[in-house]
Amino acid sequence: MPEEVITHSAEETTNWGRQFAKRVKAPVLVLLTGDLGTGKTTLTKGIVAGLGAAREDDVTSPTFTLVHIYGKKPKVYHADLYRIENFHDFETLGMEDMFTSPSVAILEWSERFPLRAPWPQLRVRLEHLGGDARRITVL
Repeated sequence: MPEEVITHSAEETTNWGRQFAKRVKAPVLVLLTGDLGTGKTTLTKGIVAGLGAAREDDVTSPTFTLVHIYGKKPKVYHADLYRIENFHDFETLGMEDMFTSPSVAILEWSERFPLRAPWPQLRVRLEHLGGDARRITVL
């Protein structure tokens, strides 16, 4: 059954991400979907901080670098698949390393390139409700 929460600020979204991180155990794929500006990176800041892999301020959007890696064990991979057009593009990310040991992979725009992996998946959809309000749905 889907779980739904409404946040009213970036701070609330980040804090919810910190709480959500308590349910995230490596190995796992956290698949984020939502339009531009819905808070995928803001949520990721909270998840990464909640996992103890980095401070919130150190988590940035991987829009142009495509992949950021945080922490030691388990490593947390944060990838943005928005610019990925085909499997060849995906291969150039070097993300196969994440499957060599249990880690957490947080994938923004996960619907753009469905990934087959043997790991459990947590699907999270973000929606803009106007102003700073967001609906976060765990599917």
